Amino acid sequence: MKAAVLRQVVPLDEIQEPLTLEELPIPNPGTTEVLLRVHACGVCHTELDEIEGRTPPAKFPLVPGHQVVGTIVDTGAGVSSLSRGDRVGVAWIYGACGKCRFCKSGLENLCEQFEATGRDVDGGYAEYMIAREGFAYPLPEVFSDTEAAPLLCAGAIGYRSLQLARPDSIAHLGLMGFGASAHLVLKLVRYQYPGIDVFVFARNEKERQFALELGAVWSGDTLDVPPEKPQAIIDTTPAWKPVVASMGHLEKGGRLVINAIRKEAADKDYLLNLSYPDHLWMEKELKSVANITTRDVSEFLNIAAAAGIRPHVETYPLEDANKALLDLRKREIQGAKVLVMP
Repeated sequence: MKAAVLRQVVPLDEIQEPLTLEELPIPNPGTTEVLLRVHACGVCHTELDEIEGRTPPAKFPLVPGHQVVGTIVDTGAGVSSLSRGDRVGVAWIYGACGKCRFCKSGLENLCEQFEATGRDVDGGYAEYMIAREGFAYPLPEVFSDTEAAPLLCAGAIGYRSLQLARPDSIAHLGLMGFGASAHLVLKLVRYQYPGIDVFVFARNEKERQFALELGAVWSGDTLDVPPEKPQAIIDTTPAWKPVVASMGHLEKGGRLVINAIRKEAADKDYLLNLSYPDHLWMEKELKSVANITTRDVSEFLNIAAAAGIRPHVETYPLEDANKALLDLRKREIQGAKVLVMP
């Protein structure tokens, strides 16, 4: 099979082709695993975090990618709930222990043995991939392969972030950054919570205009003042400056939800501008999002199907994986980026 392979952590400022297209053996599924023929795989900023070492891979060489859509072509002897020919999706959560107090309470995203697709095990930047039975999700037929891929991470993590933002009790929601996840959150809010006004903060004018086209009532730059103070803001950026800015924008008692696996260190000195009276006083909260659960993925897929939510997608062939990553890093974003297999 063909696969885009990462062989070491590299600085993207110096090496602009971190992945090499290689021929690898097609893997064999274990007892409770399935083998997928991959059709599409979303491209996520987390891949940049892996490549540059902010969330380093558990092994090298590694095939990245964790928004995977494929058809099952083989199953292990112990698989009972999935069959050959099923079209399924695989998300960031590759597996968890299933026994600890977090797993038993539905919080397997906090499990000490949490494994991430495309970081701890080989992912979907390839023609074939192994997945575990309990972590492969049958996909609604209404979605094409390229539409389904971003829903598995950008959509699911956006869904989890929105729940943590307590949407039932707010009138104004801010979205800091407007890439793959944020544009799906906006679509979700318009469907589930039409009474919430959404304010979008984005550095790029094209992103701001895109947000207005999708239903945001206001858009501005990171430090621009919105017409009302949001009771909650979801930050989807890789930087620290938007965190400080968001805390300043929040209403009293408001909550900032950070939807990111890691933050880049480039502007970490901006944290020195964090002021207790300006940013934290008046019972403001800051909450991180850690991974996703299987429930997040399955619930969001069903909601997206019922709501007719479709991501805006830009596709690249597998051999252009490096270009997709660099375009993402340069913030050349409108919706989600997806690799399509040959």
